[in-house]
Amino acid sequence: MAAYAAIVSVIHIIDTIEHHHSPPICIDKQQLESLTRIVTSLQEFLEGYKSLVADGDEADPLEMRIVDAAHAVEDVIESHIVDVIKLGRSSPNPNEIFLQGYVVDAVHAAEEVNSGEEVSCIDFYEDLQQVIEEMNVIKKEAMEIAAEAQLQRKVSSTHAGSLTSSSNVKEGMMVGFDDVQLQLLDWLTGGNRNRQILPITGMGGIGKTTLARHIFEHALVKEHFDICAWTTISQTYNIRETLGQVLKQVTGNLGSDDLSENELGEKLYKYLCGRRYIFILDDMWSVEVWDKMRFFFPDYNDGSRVIVTTRLSNLAAELTDSNIIGMRFLDDVCSWNLFSKTVFGGDGFPLQLEEIGKKIVGKCKGLPLSIAVIGGLLAKSELTLEYWEHIEKNLSTIVNSKNDEYCLRVLKLSYDHLPAYLKPCFLYMGMFGEDEEIRVAELMRLWVSEGFLKPIINKSLETIANEYLKELVDRNLILVHELGAVGNIKHCKMHDLLRDVSFQEAEKQRFYYVLKQHCPRGINSHRRIFIPESTSNRTFKNALDTMSRARSFICHCYNVREKFQKFGFLRTLTTKFSSKYLEENVFQLVNLRYLSAEFREGFQIPSSISLLWNLHTLIVSCRGKPTTAPVEIWKMYKLKHVKFENKGMYLPDPRSGHSDVMMENLETLKGVLDFNLNEEVVKRIPNTKKLAIRYQDEVMDRVKCLSYLQCLSKLESLLCLIRYGSEEYPQSINFPRSLKKLYLGGVYFDLEEILEKIGSLPLLEKLQLFGGQFATRSWEIVEGQFPRLKYLELWECWDMECWTLEGSCLPRLEQLSLCVMNSFEEFPSEIGEIATLKLIKLFKCSESMVVSLKKIVEEQEELQGDPPFHVLVKLNNVSQELQSLATPNFRVVKW
Repeated sequence: MAAYAAIVSVIHIIDTIEHHHSPPICIDKQQLESLTRIVTSLQEFLEGYKSLVADGDEADPLEMRIVDAAHAVEDVIESHIVDVIKLGRSSPNPNEIFLQGYVVDAVHAAEEVNSGEEVSCIDFYEDLQQVIEEMNVIKKEAMEIAAEAQLQRKVSSTHAGSLTSSSNVKEGMMVGFDDVQLQLLDWLTGGNRNRQILPITGMGGIGKTTLARHIFEHALVKEHFDICAWTTISQTYNIRETLGQVLKQVTGNLGSDDLSENELGEKLYKYLCGRRYIFILDDMWSVEVWDKMRFFFPDYNDGSRVIVTTRLSNLAAELTDSNIIGMRFLDDVCSWNLFSKTVFGGDGFPLQLEEIGKKIVGKCKGLPLSIAVIGGLLAKSELTLEYWEHIEKNLSTIVNSKNDEYCLRVLKLSYDHLPAYLKPCFLYMGMFGEDEEIRVAELMRLWVSEGFLKPIINKSLETIANEYLKELVDRNLILVHELGAVGNIKHCKMHDLLRDVSFQEAEKQRFYYVLKQHCPRGINSHRRIFIPESTSNRTFKNALDTMSRARSFICHCYNVREKFQKFGFLRTLTTKFSSKYLEENVFQLVNLRYLSAEFREGFQIPSSISLLWNLHTLIVSCRGKPTTAPVEIWKMYKLKHVKFENKGMYLPDPRSGHSDVMMENLETLKGVLDFNLNEEVVKRIPNTKKLAIRYQDEVMDRVKCLSYLQCLSKLESLLCLIRYGSEEYPQSINFPRSLKKLYLGGVYFDLEEILEKIGSLPLLEKLQLFGGQFATRSWEIVEGQFPRLKYLELWECWDMECWTLEGSCLPRLEQLSLCVMNSFEEFPSEIGEIATLKLIKLFKCSESMVVSLKKIVEEQEELQGDPPFHVLVKLNNVSQELQSLATPNFRVVKW
């Protein structure tokens, strides 16, 4: 919700000013304490608040008042920061000018500066006091609402309904899940005599309830079980009433109103004893429901079963550690079959509508609910090409229309049931494009810069962001698109229909605004502006005055040619264009936290970058030649992620800047050219976790620089590209034992000695080697080396002819990739004995290597009965002999 995001954002501003080593302004202690109490109370209120508006186009008025009040506080504080920094002076200490919260000496409330201008602290403290008082009024109203709601919950708790019978289940046909149904029937009626819980998980509308209903009504189930009952659980439940309704469903008699929860449970327990039962608990949102009911469902080793459907994958894992059904999206064939049956039943599909019908089905992205809703609409409509084309163009609007109350309710239910701290993260996802592959690392940093992540003691904001992402994945609201080599989520996506829900809710709550051709009045109340690629400079120019209080610009267009000096409040700026207007003004936006921008060739970052007092992410791309950062960058205490893309950037020696600032927050430093690592540098960046450097200056003493790598004791990921080699490298380089990922490239020297050092790294999970030489033309890995390595990739190691694996080495290897290894001809047979290995990739390697690997695979198949791992071979030319080796698990394709 936008209100929660706004309140948490204020908390972040207060915290940042309080703990910054050199804050640009100070806030009066009493005002600070008062503001902190108010926003903390409102945060707790919103975490338990249920909107006064159940649905509709309008947002909850109370929430919007909280949003406006929080924004007013931010405006007062951040505008004062802009004034103070731009005029080049610090704000005076408020404790010197305040007595019991009142200004007593106006003379000291303003300071003269060289320009003749002044920063008025009187106005700042008076304005801040006014918005604090306004927010306090809202807080009092919120507390009254909270007290009334608590009383109402006590009164209505004994009357809360929580269960419906199976007759209320929405009808739906099942297509594409025959194999899952057979598997589930086997589990239900199999030989295991213990009472088992069988969860079915997946996003809303994917068919969990439909599958459960088909199981529930299956003749085999009716015959196998003595008692069959269906209950639908809501997020707000009453165990006593639930047990009473369950008892009525299985016995035909409602339990007495005089019976307590335990008495009803005991009555149910006695009735179920000696009978084999199956219960469907549909749409469960909390494991507490089962924890409170499980004791009333006897387990007499008679094969009784409980099926639970839930959107929460983590809840399923809490219920059982086996037999979890994860519902998948329908493939193209099954989607078409479901659509055809929904629209025409058993009749044939008209040929003139097939092409447009397949476009409609394609836009449903395999979600059964979407297919069923659109199919049901078309089944009742005119069968004309023009009408179907209209449906195809407006599909998302139709699916999310309030005219189909059931569909909207199903899709939006997952959002409504989110805890308050996850709702801003979900709403933010609507800003990304349809089918866009979202880089998780970028998404985490954007969430941090926006300021809506709830702080947790002893956890970094990015750790919190990562946990929130996993929660949304567990709730099936975000889809994992690509995993990294070591199992981390690298890219994610969002189903189009959930993205539509996110977009609609965000627009309703003024969470962000997408810039359109005609800007409506009131856009100045939006804090986040998304500028699509199609936006013209004229549109942007017309909207300038209405966007002056924006905190975020996510700009995908290339047409903007306006100056940015009006946007002094900006915290987040991502752009895909470069212009003199951007270069002239972007480093004057002193409140920036996240900057990702492209600049023209020859651009030099100005020394004024140090005015960006709260910048934590800097991503710079320069066309043409590399650029050079100013020495003032070493003064930027808050910098956490620095990435120089494209041609890279030179960093000056910090000693010439005479700065004593320790960049203790810096975790990522990428794209640095000829980085002069020395004692002074490593002392300033002690907590660096990711480092990517390139050495291309032949004169530079790289050996000495690389010897300092071992001093970076927190380093987890290192990319090091070296243009020129040296015989001293193996002796001089000592990697920190904290390394988890290592990419070593362009190193044309003997690799054998350096690989001994790499093999002893205890935490290394990913190793990529590009180039290098083997003096003995062989590589021997002995037992004990690479204890945690999961991913190994070798590129162009020209002279490696023999590879020896001794003992049980590489015990955790999952993926192996060999590219352009012309001298290497035969795999060691031990490679087939690595139990964890899942995939081997061969790119542009010799045919003899492919043949030897195929032999190993066949030998393991004879021993195990199944292929030991998958193989993908890509070659420039694929001979008939190699083609004959191909199988579904051993693919051979042309490069």
